[in-house]
Amino acid sequence: MQNTADVIIIGGGVHGASLAFHLSQRDVKVIVMEKNFIASGATGRSSGLLRMHYDFELESKLAWESFQYFRNWAEIVGGDCGFMRTGFFQFAKPETTQQLRANVAMHQSIGIPSELVTPEDVTRLAPHFNVEGMEIAAYEPESGHADPNATTASFFEIARQKGTRLIQDCHVTAIHTQGGKITGVDTSQGKFTAPIVVNVAGAWAAEIAQLLGLEIPVDTWQHDVMFVNRPAEMGDSHPAAIDFQNSMYFRSETGGLTLVGLDDDSMMGGSPDNPTDHAQKGFVEKAIERICSRIPIMEKASLHSAYCGIDGITPDQRGIIGKAGPDGFYLQCGFSGTGFKISPAVGACMSELIVDGQAQLVDITPFRFERFAEDELISGEHSYGNIWH
Repeated sequence: MQNTADVIIIGGGVHGASLAFHLSQRDVKVIVMEKNFIASGATGRSSGLLRMHYDFELESKLAWESFQYFRNWAEIVGGDCGFMRTGFFQFAKPETTQQLRANVAMHQSIGIPSELVTPEDVTRLAPHFNVEGMEIAAYEPESGHADPNATTASFFEIARQKGTRLIQDCHVTAIHTQGGKITGVDTSQGKFTAPIVVNVAGAWAAEIAQLLGLEIPVDTWQHDVMFVNRPAEMGDSHPAAIDFQNSMYFRSETGGLTLVGLDDDSMMGGSPDNPTDHAQKGFVEKAIERICSRIPIMEKASLHSAYCGIDGITPDQRGIIGKAGPDGFYLQCGFSGTGFKISPAVGACMSELIVDGQAQLVDITPFRFERFAEDELISGEHSYGNIWH
């Protein structure tokens, strides 16, 4: 089989799959290279939360545009992404109530179904949630979660029908240039030529960039999650939440489970190849204490499982999207644990940038690689501060 393409994508997670899908819709010849198997990195360990609540307007726009895909998946993409509508709460710390109000107003200006709700509203929508000390919360009635593995597989299936070639168990060992332009790559499965290479390698993105001598500020970040068997009294599902008061997020899962993750004490800087079968020591005990604080009936729950995932994280905890290094090299990485929910729109924007020279769907200029050297790190207009700490 001829090893030539218009675009080579390095990375078979949801972002690589989204980009392959969007490029294939424009008849671009694509080869995707994945060092293990699709969704084997951060995507396969993603919590799959779908919400539009960000403190940076362009991220909310990316999430809102992506949400159109998730809730209309069969019509826009094909197949199934596993979308489940449960509703979503954003619980803020008392000192950030004004930011919460301002961000909900910003979301509403975009067209996002978002509203401010009282503790009484929270109790009505989620009777088992503890609202003690709560002044106000944000609520997105249409939000929920999706299946990251199914989402990735659907993107790839449609892309392959349009001619995209997916090569798994394929390690990229070199990236070649000539006259300052990309010419192709060497891999464990041979040489491939293309004038464009996109680094969508997640936690391995810095290693891939180093093949060109390019230093990118993408470190590794380990996120631990646990699943508990929730009490039957809570029913088949419950609203999801990001709970800044308890440095926690949670959502329901099928089979009577609830997923719980924490925002603090994340391990930074480890190898992207570290095992992910177990959460770090002490995580489960902290997570149990916090979920029981917000949902007291969880005292009757039992532990199902716990594991971790490893993603790439940047200094401002936002992704890098755009050109970098030699002509024809692009970055789509560093999404810092919140990349799943924006992957459809980011793939669309990147395809526009590659084919047309500029993204049209959403302005991705602030996510450019150069922002780090220019000291223009991204911060929300009404910032809550970094999510992970």
